[in-house]
Amino acid sequence: MATHGGSKIAVVAAVVANLAIAIIKFIAAAITGSSAMISEGIHSLVDTGNGGLLLLGMDRSRRPADAGHPFGHGKAIYFWSLVVAVSIFGIGGGMSLYEGIAHIRHVAPNAELTDPTVNYIVLGIAFVVEGFSFSVAMKEFRKAKGSRGAWQFIRESKDPSLYTVVLEDSAAMTGLVFAFLGVFFGHLLHNPYLDGVASIAIGLLLMSVAFVLAAETKGLLLGEGMSDTDLAELRALVEADADVTHAGDILTMYMGPHDLLVNLSVTFTPGLRAEAMLESIRRIETAITARHPECTRVYIEAESLPATL
Repeated sequence: MATHGGSKIAVVAAVVANLAIAIIKFIAAAITGSSAMISEGIHSLVDTGNGGLLLLGMDRSRRPADAGHPFGHGKAIYFWSLVVAVSIFGIGGGMSLYEGIAHIRHVAPNAELTDPTVNYIVLGIAFVVEGFSFSVAMKEFRKAKGSRGAWQFIRESKDPSLYTVVLEDSAAMTGLVFAFLGVFFGHLLHNPYLDGVASIAIGLLLMSVAFVLAAETKGLLLGEGMSDTDLAELRALVEADADVTHAGDILTMYMGPHDLLVNLSVTFTPGLRAEAMLESIRRIETAITARHPECTRVYIEAESLPATL
């Protein structure tokens, strides 16, 4: 059964932080009329909803197997992670892009820029709160990835809930920088168009993050299996048994972040008795689960029947 201890801590922290930040940003946007602040408010609101969807996915993935879902509901987290990616792309990125373009098209060339003090205060508060959420996510992320590089972990991880939060928080921190630059340089150069440019940059940033998340989640949702390195190790583990002459096809598929289905064919020593074959199968299953605890379902098919029963 799937467990998401560290991931859940990171997601809850992100939801609380993003909700508080979204409210503050929209208040600032209403006061100043800043397009970048509106985009940032949309960004934080979308991230809040996405956190809720990830929590929903985690909860659904823990449901036990039943008659309709004999392999459990572990893939629910993959489905809801894909929904999050679509949400980031369409709602977060799309609306920010639209807001920026609309601001540029309708701003008057001689428009007076309002006092940016409120924007700076809100961006400062948001940076502190978002930084706290990001630090929580990164702590759990580092704990999970171990000695692997960040990108390697994202490519290899079967639990998208943790790296989704990290990527969202990273985009949020970068988006705050874009918003600050848009407001700052807009007033410094007396150019109201830069506020809209910042909003467009935020939209493109969110779309880029959404693309990465969708690409990584797609493989898991379609039925991703073990890596080539792990498969080679698994084959060596099976063939190391004294009663095995050859390991045939090894088919694996992740049914959830910590739920791996393994189906393999094994050729046993000719003439092996049924009792010895069953004992060998038990040894193989024990060896596999001891080395790979995520292998919760192991099915072994004998390629040759014993000559003597």
